Amino acid sequence: MPKEYRTIQEVAGPLMLVQGVEGVTYNELGEIELASGETRRCRVLEIDGGNAVVQLFESSAGINLADSKVRFLGRGIELGVSEDILSRVFDGMGRPIDDGPEIIPERRVDINGVPMNPAARNYPNEFIQTGVSAIDGLNTLVRGQKLPIFSGSGLPHANLAAQIARQAKVLGKDEKFAVVFAAVGITFEESNFFINDFRRTGAIDRTVLFINLANDPAVERIATPRMALTAAEYLAFEKDMHVLVIITDITNYADALREVSAARKEVPGRRGYPGYMYTDLATLYERAGRQAGKKGSITMIPILTMPEDDKTHPIPDLTGYITEGQIILSRELYRKNITPPIDVLPSLSRLKDKGIGKGKTRADHSNVLNQLFAAYARGKDAKELMTILGEAALTDIDKLYAKFADRFENEYVSQGYETDRSIEDTLAIGWKLLSILPRSELKRIKDEFLDEYYGKY
Repeated sequence: MPKEYRTIQEVAGPLMLVQGVEGVTYNELGEIELASGETRRCRVLEIDGGNAVVQLFESSAGINLADSKVRFLGRGIELGVSEDILSRVFDGMGRPIDDGPEIIPERRVDINGVPMNPAARNYPNEFIQTGVSAIDGLNTLVRGQKLPIFSGSGLPHANLAAQIARQAKVLGKDEKFAVVFAAVGITFEESNFFINDFRRTGAIDRTVLFINLANDPAVERIATPRMALTAAEYLAFEKDMHVLVIITDITNYADALREVSAARKEVPGRRGYPGYMYTDLATLYERAGRQAGKKGSITMIPILTMPEDDKTHPIPDLTGYITEGQIILSRELYRKNITPPIDVLPSLSRLKDKGIGKGKTRADHSNVLNQLFAAYARGKDAKELMTILGEAALTDIDKLYAKFADRFENEYVSQGYETDRSIEDTLAIGWKLLSILPRSELKRIKDEFLDEYYGKY
């Protein structure tokens, strides 16, 4: 039976000081029992000799210092794992909220995980088809990669996240594939959208959902992504599944981190976020990857809304350092009704070269990708020139590039949220658009591919 302490000295907001404790460790869970018999959960944030600072999960209202007692449970936050977690919906602390039965766990796992030895990592090199042309064709996702989506408030990142979760698959192999979806600090309306979308399309059968609502405690928000990654590690490295982890919204997670840091009176860093936010985000992102000797893998798509659409804000800035690229959503394209509004030019997948080509997608993929980027960039320049100087100032070839840029946005990038395009479909649309331009302009494509595909679609 855990030892009980009646030495609560003070309560300040979500924090509480307990004196005279013994053998208590950082991050350990505790329970506060009120005089009425009600219990509330807490977590140890700091230990200084016999003093423990704990953070409450629920509110501190109604806690009488003299009549309340604290028990420390000798363990951190844990998730009970078993294969039964697939197709289930949990709250941010891993409790079922879908009216299904309790999970009977194979075992309980600390949610902070075990760091992956860098020497045991395998290099990501297998193509994942998301069915979204702007990602598959131009900023390819590779198994084991961390590829964030940078969005802005009000942009439809939720629709894109649900689409990728629904459609993602590994080609040519009959392998077990699962999605772990963590929603952090979202509204009840968004939560309903995700749950209903997954149920409507049957994607729920291979999905584990963790839902943390905006009115749940900040400390739970910090635990939710770790719950999801713990479930993913179990499915990937013990059950040999290939797992796609989608976390939305990392900005809410970072704000919770700032809230806890401010409550502890820590010295703030950039924009009030704690100085250790880089390290903290890295402990999440670096849990993705492939391990030598293990069949499974974890691929991660964290989604974050950039405050004021500013990609130099600390959250997207630090995320960009740790991850292998980014998919950027554009407000300008959203206004033009391009869905999904992916801005392909500033978007980047640093591992795309490793996941495309002969035997993975198609031999011409790399050439087509480079030519589409170049042509779209020139087309956008031509359109800007047209806006300033008028159409008469453009040469005939510039007018063709401007036409290409418009059709590229409307036919290649814009596909709606229900269309699932195979990589062959995506490449075919790319060739069809490139056929707008004279063959002599396609300098980035080898002659053998031009002979085979140019003008054939």
